[in-house]
Amino acid sequence: MPKVLISDKLSPAAVQIFKDRGIDTDVKVGLTPDELKAIIGNYDGLAIRSNTKVTADVLAAAANLKVVGRAGIGVDNVDVPAATGRGVVVMNTPFGNSITTAEHALAMMFALARDIPLANASTQAGKWEKSKFMGVEITGKTLGIIGCGNIGAIVADRAIGLKMRVLGYDPFLSVERAKDLGIEKVDLDTLFARADFITLHTPLTEATKNIIDAKSIAKMKKGVRIINCARGGLVVEEDLKVALESGQVGGAALDVFKVEPAKENALFGMDKMVCTPHLGASTSEAQENVALQVAEQMADYLLSGAVTNAINMPSVSAEDAPKLRPYMKLAGQLGSFAGQLTEHAIKEVTVEYVGHVATLNSKPLTAVLLEGLLKPMNEAVNMVNAPVIAKERDIKLTETRNEREGDYHTMIRLTVVTEERSRSVAGTLFGGDKPRIVEIKDIPIEAELGPHMLFVTNQDKPGFIGALGSLLGQHGVNIATFHLGRAQAGGDAILLTQVDSALGEDLVAKVRALPQVVQAKELSF
Repeated sequence: MPKVLISDKLSPAAVQIFKDRGIDTDVKVGLTPDELKAIIGNYDGLAIRSNTKVTADVLAAAANLKVVGRAGIGVDNVDVPAATGRGVVVMNTPFGNSITTAEHALAMMFALARDIPLANASTQAGKWEKSKFMGVEITGKTLGIIGCGNIGAIVADRAIGLKMRVLGYDPFLSVERAKDLGIEKVDLDTLFARADFITLHTPLTEATKNIIDAKSIAKMKKGVRIINCARGGLVVEEDLKVALESGQVGGAALDVFKVEPAKENALFGMDKMVCTPHLGASTSEAQENVALQVAEQMADYLLSGAVTNAINMPSVSAEDAPKLRPYMKLAGQLGSFAGQLTEHAIKEVTVEYVGHVATLNSKPLTAVLLEGLLKPMNEAVNMVNAPVIAKERDIKLTETRNEREGDYHTMIRLTVVTEERSRSVAGTLFGGDKPRIVEIKDIPIEAELGPHMLFVTNQDKPGFIGALGSLLGQHGVNIATFHLGRAQAGGDAILLTQVDSALGEDLVAKVRALPQVVQAKELSF
């Protein structure tokens, strides 16, 4: 039974989801880093919000951890590279609080436009300063949205309903998508120059860090109003303060800060500042949604292998997981077969998907194939970190698809190029779900892989099969299956046989010493 630790406060309904699906669940909120490290090794899954810091040190202590689930969008509190390196899936819930965050950004925009926080404080203090708080209308103004993903798109939709003109900047925003949203796609400098209001809805990356600084503010309209409900590191707070003091920025509304919790900040107390304590996702609906979503996602992964909203590996839906499962086994066997035979540094890997398999989600198949290929060289590799390890080793990976059927209804072919040679192996599914090897080094052969296998490359000469059978029999080895293939009579031949027990290196050495044997290797699956 998988075991999950919930280390931040989640809805009781989310806890119940884990339990209803047969997952042993502990709720321990408020752990110190040392306390978390002391117990994390006992768990397969870790469910968090923003308080728990999943550092490299924590991950190093998490010997059994398979998945970290973040109830929310940002994973700033998770060392994703370290998790990937240790083969831990990192998931988030990018859609559960989208509407709530978008609505908060719009609420902040209204608050800025009409000086609502100052007017509220003044009125409740017994003053009646009606002429002091002269606001601006939203209608007809230009809103610049930096980051047009799910939240940015919702903001755009609501802003258009408010009769605003909307500009969008996002490197991944296509012209067609911009048209669908009803916004104008522009470059960043154009957005700065034209926008009356600017709202940020982008993740914090090296490309977006400090995207609002003194240099960018100088390009904006005088009196521009800036809203940030995304990530604190997007705005250089010191530069924003100077711009507010000079009037270059007419007002700013921040829900996020560079350092949180923000108990002190140079922006606090300024008249043109609206501040909230990271409330973008803080509605009862959103908190419930993301908690339920992360519980379902983690349970799906731990129980069925389905991967949804993963940050560091391809997604596999619960619907696709059963369809992919036999192909995952086939891909893993092909990778393991090639990996066990590879004795030199790998330079290139080509994966061909032919027929029906070419219509499926191939990314997880390639990942598990790479896992099998690299496992003999690195025991710590799994399908999460295999693509990263391959890249670190400068292995060129090529993936091709051809939906037209060839000799088989469905087939995967793996070709591995090393410093010494190129080797290929292909496989298919028999009966819909039974993996079979159908080709090795361009030589046709049909074989099922088992726990103990002997692979031999030999010259096609009379007497070899008898000699091999006699040798195995003399050592008490029982043959379960026996598969032969050859390029042409008298040429190169291959043999793949399944035996009932491990052979051992001494016996394999004797097989290598037989006449006509070019290569002999014991394999296990």
